[in-house]
Amino acid sequence: MHASSHPRTMLSRRTSLTTAALVLGVLYAGSPLLTPLYPLYQQAFGISELMVTLIYAAYVIGNLGALFACGRVSDEAGRQRVSLSVLAVAVVSTLLFLFATTPAWLFVARAACGLAIGVGAATATAWIAELHPAKDNAAASRLAAAVNLAGLAGGVLVAGLLAEFVRWPLRTVFVVYLVVLAATVALTAFARETVAHPATRLADMSFKPRIGVPAQIRLAFVATAFTAFATFGLLGFYAALLPNLLQNSMHQHSPALSGAVVAELFAVSTLTVLVTRTLSARAAMSAGLWLLPPSLALLLWAQVEGSIAWLIAATASGGVAAALGFRGSLQEANRIAPAEKRAELLSAYLLCCYTGNSVPVVGTAVLTRRVGHLWADVAFAGVSAALAVIALIISGRQRERHAT
Repeated sequence: MHASSHPRTMLSRRTSLTTAALVLGVLYAGSPLLTPLYPLYQQAFGISELMVTLIYAAYVIGNLGALFACGRVSDEAGRQRVSLSVLAVAVVSTLLFLFATTPAWLFVARAACGLAIGVGAATATAWIAELHPAKDNAAASRLAAAVNLAGLAGGVLVAGLLAEFVRWPLRTVFVVYLVVLAATVALTAFARETVAHPATRLADMSFKPRIGVPAQIRLAFVATAFTAFATFGLLGFYAALLPNLLQNSMHQHSPALSGAVVAELFAVSTLTVLVTRTLSARAAMSAGLWLLPPSLALLLWAQVEGSIAWLIAATASGGVAAALGFRGSLQEANRIAPAEKRAELLSAYLLCCYTGNSVPVVGTAVLTRRVGHLWADVAFAGVSAALAVIALIISGRQRERHAT
C-alpha cells in the first residue's frame, strides 16, 4: 500500500518526482567517474591494466550484495529513507576515492559504489513509477532508463574534463561529486514518501533473496539473458578498457577524450531510448542484437586503423545497439514473467546484467597479458557476437513456435 502524501512533505509531487529522478541520475553518474582516471591511477599507484580491470569489476561485488540482500528493502523501509541511506553510502565511497593512497582503498570504494547504485537504482526506479502521473508504467520506465543513461554520460564527461583541465584530477573529480551528492541529499530529505507505513526496525524487514526462472519460460528467458549479458559486456568494455585502447592503439593519453567517447556511448543510448518508445520489446531486442556484431567489428577496425573517426562511428553504433538491447531485453523479461514470479525473474535478469558487465572485461584483461590487446579484443568481440547470434536464433524459434 502506498501513500499519496506524507505529513512532513515539503515538496510537491512533481518536484518529488524530479528529486527521485535526480537521485537515480546522480547515483549512476558516480559509476563511470573512474573511467578517464584509470591511466592516472596506473601512474600514481604503479598498478597493471589487469589490476585496473579488477578494480572496475569490484563494483559488481556491491551490485550482487544489493541484489541478494537489499534489492527490495525500500518496499518495506520507504523510498525516501533508503534513498538517503544509499546517498550516504555513496558519500562514503566518494570519500574513500578522494583520500585513497593504495589500490586497496579503490577496491573498497568501488564495491561501496556498486552497493549504493544497486540498492539506489531499484529504490529510485520504484519511486519514479509511484510518483509519475501516467497511469501505466511505460512512461515511468522510459524516464528511468533515460535518466540512468544520461547520468552515466554526464558523469564520465565531467570527470574526463576535470581530469584534463583541472589541477589534482584524482581529488578534484570527487570533491565536485561530493558537492552534487550533498545537494541531492538536501532535496531528498524533503521529498514525498510513497510507502504508507515504512518499517523502522530491521526485524520488520526481509533480506531473503528471491532469484529464479520458472521452468515454463526458461527457454524464452535464455534469449533475454544472452542479450543482457552481451549488451552489458559492451558497456563494461567501454567503461573499463577504452582508456587503454586509446593509449595502446591510438596513442591518445587524454582523459577528456576517453571521457567524451564513453559519454558519446551513453548519450546516444539515451537518445535512442527516447526516440524508439513505440518499438515493441521483441523488435527492440532483435534490432539491438542485429546491430551488436557490426558495432563490435567497427570497434576492432578502429583499433586496427588507429582511427578516432572510426572509433566515434563504432561508439555511435554501439550506443544504439546497447540501448535497444537493454530496453528490449528488460521489457521482454517483464513481459514473459508470471505476475507472482516477477521479482524473482527480474533479479535473475539483473544477475545476467551484472555478470555481463564484469566477467568479459576481466577475461579480456587476463587474455591481453598472453596474446596482446588486439587479439584479446578480437576474442571479446567474437564471444559477444556469438551470444547475439544464439539469442537471435532462440528468439526466432520462439516466435515460430507461438505463430504455429
